[in-house]
Amino acid sequence: MRPGYPERLFDDLASLSDKGAGAKVLEIGCGTGQATLPLARRGYRILCVELGANLAAIARDKLADYPDSRVLACSFEEWPPEKGAFDLVVSATAFHWVDPQVRYRKSAQALRPDGSLALIWNRADPEGSSEGFLEAIEDVHRREAPELAPGRRPPRLDWDPDKAGEIERSGFFERPEERVYRFAVARDAESYLRFLGTSSSHRTLDERTRRRLFAAVGRLIDEEYAGRVIEGYRSELYVSRKR
Repeated sequence: MRPGYPERLFDDLASLSDKGAGAKVLEIGCGTGQATLPLARRGYRILCVELGANLAAIARDKLADYPDSRVLACSFEEWPPEKGAFDLVVSATAFHWVDPQVRYRKSAQALRPDGSLALIWNRADPEGSSEGFLEAIEDVHRREAPELAPGRRPPRLDWDPDKAGEIERSGFFERPEERVYRFAVARDAESYLRFLGTSSSHRTLDERTRRRLFAAVGRLIDEEYAGRVIEGYRSELYVSRKR
C-alpha cells in the first residue's frame, strides 16, 4: 500500500552514480521490493539486506524472475560486511532506521573506491494533495487518537532539514547531487485506511482507539471528499561518491 518511486528517479540514479547494468548493488532495507524491482529490471546485480523476515519473503517472490537479485533476512548492523565488493549502495525510505553510528561507515566499507551511495525518501507533499485534506486528517487524530496528534508525536528519525549536509558531514561521502520528483496517488477510503494501517504508530494503538480513528477517517473521506482523495508526494534522491 505504500507508494513506489518514479521511474525517472532510477534513470537519474544510474546517470548520477555512473553505474548501469551489471553493477553490483547493496540495498539496505528493501522492504517488499518497491525500489528493488526497478533496479533489477535495469540489469543490476543486487544483494538486499532486510530486517523483516516476512518483508524479505515478499521481496523474494517479486524478484523470482531475476536470478541476479538476492534477499538476505537480517539487519544491516548484523550483516557480515563484504568490504569493497559493491559499486553502489542504495536505501529507499529505510536508511533512517539504521544505527547512526553504523550506517554511513558500513556503507562506505562495502563500496569500491569509485562507488556511490544513493539515498531515497518519499515524503508527503501538501501542494499535490486534496485541498485541506492533510489538515482535516490532523484534526481527526487530535479528536480520536490524541496520542498521535502532531504536537505529541516523537520526532522523525530521518528528519534533518539539510540531508545533503548530513551525508557530507559523515566524513565518508562527498556532497551529494540532489533531485526531487513530485507525483500523486488517488485513494478511496478503503485504500487510504489500508495505507494508514502500514504505519507503526497506528499499528501500536490499542484496538478500540484504532477502530474509532479509522471509522472517523473513513467518514471524512466519504462525506467531505466524495469518497476519493489525492495524496501528493515528493521523492527525494541523494547520490554521493565515496571519499
